[in-house]
Amino acid sequence: MPRIPLRPEKAGEALSALTSPPDWAAVFGGTGSLELEIGCGAGGYALEHCRRDPSIRYVAFEWRKKYAREVAFRAEKHGLKNLKVIEGDARVVVPKIFAPESLDVIHLQFPDPWWKRAHFRRAILIADFTKLLLGLLKPGGRFDFRTDVEERALQGLSVLEKTGFHNPLGAGVFHPYDPEEAPSTRERRYLVSGQPVYRARLVKLPSGASAVRS
Repeated sequence: MPRIPLRPEKAGEALSALTSPPDWAAVFGGTGSLELEIGCGAGGYALEHCRRDPSIRYVAFEWRKKYAREVAFRAEKHGLKNLKVIEGDARVVVPKIFAPESLDVIHLQFPDPWWKRAHFRRAILIADFTKLLLGLLKPGGRFDFRTDVEERALQGLSVLEKTGFHNPLGAGVFHPYDPEEAPSTRERRYLVSGQPVYRARLVKLPSGASAVRS
């Protein structure tokens, strides 16, 4: 990957400063599926997903400022008005700007594994935050989880299922690759090299629905 410059303008500063959910229809200039990505990295998935489907409204978080600013720059360059990038810690900002049951899809792809115990506090898939994310999803909403680290895949899937996310394939089962889905930059490399990727497509069941395997 070529060296990424540090662009001067902070990504999504107005949104990250909010203390309550905005009118997303006004933010995006229309309605549509509202999707959140936590940790968009270099933006390969966010940019391609939004290019393929202009009807979605996509909010991508990235705490590394050079990546966040570059993705925001590329989104504007390519005229992707359905993509908003926020530079900051999703664990802090997400609870402020999304109302309960407002999200249609949440994406978490190839999160940092945080091998050192001292760094594990930065992890996303911990019980409290995962419970919050479940509450932000609409009934029937989806959680898209992908990683190349088997240990973290097993841990993450277990936490998600224990929190209440439903796995249509059965507890502990990962999903096969879907060629219709946009791959991230990292996933594209793995599709070429054959390195395994662990994918889970979980859903939030409507209140009172039974978790029947489909």
